[in-house]
Amino acid sequence: MKELKEIRFNENSVQLKDSLVKGSILPEKASELTRTVTVQGNTVIEGPVYAHKLEIQNGDLEIQGAVFTQLELYIHSEATGSVTFKKSVGSANSIVLRAVGCTTVFYSDVNAKSVTLCNTFVAGSIYADEVVLENSVVIGGVFATQSIDLTEAIVGTFNAPAVRIAQSVGLLLPSAFSVEKISTAPEAKLYNLSLADLGALYKGLPQAANSGRIEMSVDADDVKSTLINEEVQKTLHSYTVVGKVLAADLIDADKFQNHFLLTAAALGAQLLKTYDIGVNAKGEPVLLSFEKIRDFFFNLLHGKVEVQSMDGKFDISQLKKF
Repeated sequence: MKELKEIRFNENSVQLKDSLVKGSILPEKASELTRTVTVQGNTVIEGPVYAHKLEIQNGDLEIQGAVFTQLELYIHSEATGSVTFKKSVGSANSIVLRAVGCTTVFYSDVNAKSVTLCNTFVAGSIYADEVVLENSVVIGGVFATQSIDLTEAIVGTFNAPAVRIAQSVGLLLPSAFSVEKISTAPEAKLYNLSLADLGALYKGLPQAANSGRIEMSVDADDVKSTLINEEVQKTLHSYTVVGKVLAADLIDADKFQNHFLLTAAALGAQLLKTYDIGVNAKGEPVLLSFEKIRDFFFNLLHGKVEVQSMDGKFDISQLKKF
């Protein structure tokens, strides 16, 4: 990496390659509001970026400040390497990241009219009108005013009028919501991971006996509610395992350290020091770094870390002691 000395800077475009930008890329006059910023690779920008269009042709790229585009944030489909956004990213129109060979990480929230992400890790939440996720992990929630399409993904929760799932989709929280009934592709599976022993899996230790993932049915686990006020009546589908979570909490007082793991991931760039989650089988401390957490959740998504299935059975007599 070399420090940026001279740059092709004009009212219409900014082009960056092998560059370290010590500062921001912000318009200083009205004519620069329509400027396109193009990153050709191997670049670090230490401040925020405002662009009419931010085009990323190749990694590696790290933007340490907030990002906003008026038209589009786009990564070329043939891009490789890594792209990292350390703070919130927004667009008045679209964010499109379809590069299969490029690993993209958002340390905070993503907000746009349309969001399409592939091979992406989001430590925060996504807010949009339409969201398409493929081979991606979102620690927070996915919230859309129109539709959500999930293919091979893990998310905290979701809420949208229309939701479609394909392949395997995991939920980190007990419930998720849609206005219309979820649409499922053939062979699609919906799992809830709120009772999985993520702490033990992260440390490489045996999972707790009454922990595991719960396979959800879009029919049996659907709680249909009607919300009414003076002006509007609205139907909401809630896909939930709350009853099973409550029962498991009464029986098993041991904590799976899931909240600790998820909170550390959600803090992203605000995690000011490295903590450990305990020790592994060799008695060595297991560090909670952002990179390790990201790799863990992708290994979980791809089946490299296997979560046992939970049978959901418990002895009602065990409730007497509470």
